[in-house]
Formats: sequence, structure tokens, C-alpha cells
Amino acid sequence: MKWVKQGLVYGPNGRYSWARHSALTPTPILRPPDTIRVYAGFRDESGVSRIGFVDLQADDPSEVKRVSREPVLDIGAPGAFDDNGVILGDSIEHDGKLYMYYVGFQLVKKAKFLAFTGLAISVDGGDTFKRYSQTPVLDRSDEGLYIRAIHSVMIEDGVWKIWYASGNGWRWINGAPYPFYHIKYQESPDGIHFQPEGLLCVDVQGDEYRIGRPRVYRCDAQYAMFYTRGAVSGDYIAGYAASPDGKRWTRRDDALGIGLSPAGWDSKALCYPALLTYNNRTYMFYNGHDMGRDGFGYAVLATD
Repeated sequence: MKWVKQGLVYGPNGRYSWARHSALTPTPILRPPDTIRVYAGFRDESGVSRIGFVDLQADDPSEVKRVSREPVLDIGAPGAFDDNGVILGDSIEHDGKLYMYYVGFQLVKKAKFLAFTGLAISVDGGDTFKRYSQTPVLDRSDEGLYIRAIHSVMIEDGVWKIWYASGNGWRWINGAPYPFYHIKYQESPDGIHFQPEGLLCVDVQGDEYRIGRPRVYRCDAQYAMFYTRGAVSGDYIAGYAASPDGKRWTRRDDALGIGLSPAGWDSKALCYPALLTYNNRTYMFYNGHDMGRDGFGYAVLATD
């Protein structure tokens, strides 16, 4: 693969109190006939994220057509699992509705944070969402006391398949705790009920302490996964893996075909890649340093 960067597309300008900066985990969907809607987490002055969207011209994603004035999903009720921020996991159409799996954050006294997965559903094409429940659909379990965050969902032959980050510990780096997590897989009959433990499919290696935000795509006879990996050295960059069945994965990070820029918004980190194909062009939307503080940009997959 070889990706050609097209630059920064959008970052909040501070106009709205709920969206002062950042556009975390940009997640694109196609809204016919010619709009790419990118859902992302916009942060307020305290760093708390709420989910909004940016509509882009599909044949030229550098052109912003519309930005949500209000969150499509706000934070949860005080004391709930998502009362200190929500970010995008994945979205999928089912039975004429749009299902949004999101990661809710909660602050607790004896850990840096908790992050579990909620579900919200839209009946108006993705302009507004209503929570399926006030509790997580993927909650804590012995495999993930602190993090169980869905980031990819597929329905194949009536089976719901998910890939998610699972975290059960912390790595102290320069006196600060950072979450340890890796990527797991499991299946569900309905996209709502899940098992307490999944299959470990992509793990950390070398000096990495976290690997997550898996975005999985079906490419002909195999599956492709794009993810983000963090290392003790300070690297926070994207990676790539391939699989014949979505369960057994081979890491091929060197084949990703995109890296840090020599300067600018994505010169220190390149994270949270998500893909969309329109008219035979494949786009990658992603964040740069500080986990997307400047916003998100995109790249185009080269065809030669």
C-alpha cells in the first residue's frame, strides 16, 4: 500500500462550548448520494469529548459541507459509565437503523479512567441518536477490568462480529500511568449480548504497551485491520495486519504505507486510521499528535 496525504481537513475552531478543540477517532460513513459523514469526538475546555459530525464532499473530502452544531451523542448522566466523555467506536446499518457503538469514559478514584462500550441508535439517518440503554453493552469482565472498547462491527451470515480493545492493567511511564490493552475478537447473535471473554487476536510486541482502535475491513478473500500502537519510546502510530478469517492475524506494519510527516500536525503521531471507498477511491481518515487535538485529515490510496 501507498497513501498520499491530502492534509488537515477539519478541527473545531472553539465556536461551540462543547467543541473547543479535537476531532477524535474520525469514523466515516457514506450518505448517498455524494456525502461522506465523519463522526468524531469533539472536546470541551476540560477535555471531555462529545460526538458530532463533519459532512464532506465525497469526491473531494477536503471540502467541508456541514458541521453539527450540537452533539449527536452527549455525555451520560452523572455517575454513569459515560459521564466523562464519549468517542466513536463504529457505526453499522441494521434493519433500517444506524447503530452507533461508542466508548464511554468515567473517572474513578483508584484508576486513571474506565472505558466501556455503549450502544446508541438513530432512526433519522444519523442526525440524532438515542441510547439503547444507560449501561454498557460491553461492560467490564475479568478480561478487561478497565477497558472493553468496541471499534469494529460486521454482520456476516447473520452473525455479529466485533473487534475491540481489552485492557486489564496500567504501565507506568515517567511517573504517569498509561493503559495496557490489546485487541480481541468475539461474536454475538444480536449485536447487544456479548461474552465475558473473547479471543486474543493482535497483541503488543517489543516495547509496545498498548495496541487498539482496530478498524477491520473485508478485502476480497481476506480481512484487513488498521490499528494504533503505543510504545514506551513515545511512538503513537498506526499499524496494519491481515487475516484469512478475522481471528488469526499476521502483523504487517511495514506494509501500511503511511508514516509521520517531517513537520506539522501529524509529525509526532499518526493514529486512529479509518477507511472509506467511494467511486473506486479509497480514503483514510486519521488523527495526528495529541490524539487529534488539531482535528483530522485524510490520505488517498495510490492506485499505481
